[in-house]
Amino acid sequence: MPRSLVTGGAGFLGSHICEYLLKKGHEVICMDNLSTGAIANIEHLQCERFKFVKHDVTEYIYLAGPIDYVLHFASPASPVDYLQMPIQTLKVGALGTHKALGLAKEKNAAFLLASTSEIYGDPKEHPQREDYWGNVNPVGPRGVYDEAKRFAEALTMAYHRFHNVNTKIVRIFNTYGPRMRPHDGRAIPTFVPQALRHEPITVFGDGSQTRSFCYVDDLVDGIYRLLISSCHEPVNIGNPHEMTIKEMAETVVRATGSSSPIEYKPLPIDDPQIRQPDITRARQLLGWQPRVSLEDGLKQTIAWFRRQPEFAK
Repeated sequence: MPRSLVTGGAGFLGSHICEYLLKKGHEVICMDNLSTGAIANIEHLQCERFKFVKHDVTEYIYLAGPIDYVLHFASPASPVDYLQMPIQTLKVGALGTHKALGLAKEKNAAFLLASTSEIYGDPKEHPQREDYWGNVNPVGPRGVYDEAKRFAEALTMAYHRFHNVNTKIVRIFNTYGPRMRPHDGRAIPTFVPQALRHEPITVFGDGSQTRSFCYVDDLVDGIYRLLISSCHEPVNIGNPHEMTIKEMAETVVRATGSSSPIEYKPLPIDDPQIRQPDITRARQLLGWQPRVSLEDGLKQTIAWFRRQPEFAK
């Protein structure tokens, strides 16, 4: 039975990763300091093969026994979080990645880093391929997240080249699905609650900036394929279907049957104008591509929000 550690395992993506690994027969250790994660995300996973450890991964990580896989997902990941916790974001990208890589080296485990499309910044290349170096403002307010992930990638490759650790790097593009926190600064978990309350949908700028939205089940499938692959270079995982933020707001309003109007607010500093993954590498090396349509993914996401106490009737 493979034994896996998922840091940040009580977060949105981390909890889905834990759930998927359990279904694949793994013993799973979920590690989280609950700064942005929640026990509610993993309550349904309680079983003999699942263990939760409350721990800050910027501190030394000790686990007894063998570990086969280390999946490093610990990090604030939404603009609201990393703008409120800039130092913690930098520390988990640097110190946390160092501690997680050290554990993988000690245990001779495969290591997967959850990186992000934000390492491309406000890109001058479109769509974004893995060999694009990015256009990032290191001293802007978003730089704490962008540069934390860029450093984490550099450290991961250093451990691979110098210590021969079996490393993987996934660059995650915009992902949505159940267990996202309302109003965390990302589009869909902000738009859906607003639409369910028939409140104005807040769109930054004129809404012409683009994103590419991938349903969480597709993302997790791609991550697992990368985890068990022999690929060490970064791999984009995301849905290449690009749409404007205004189009997404209008889509959510229709899907919820809401009467919400769209309200425009000033664009945040360094907000990327375009975002679309080139997934050629994922297709060729992993045999992966997204399969869940936006219509089906939104239906499941909206249904989850409706079941939450604040919306349940």
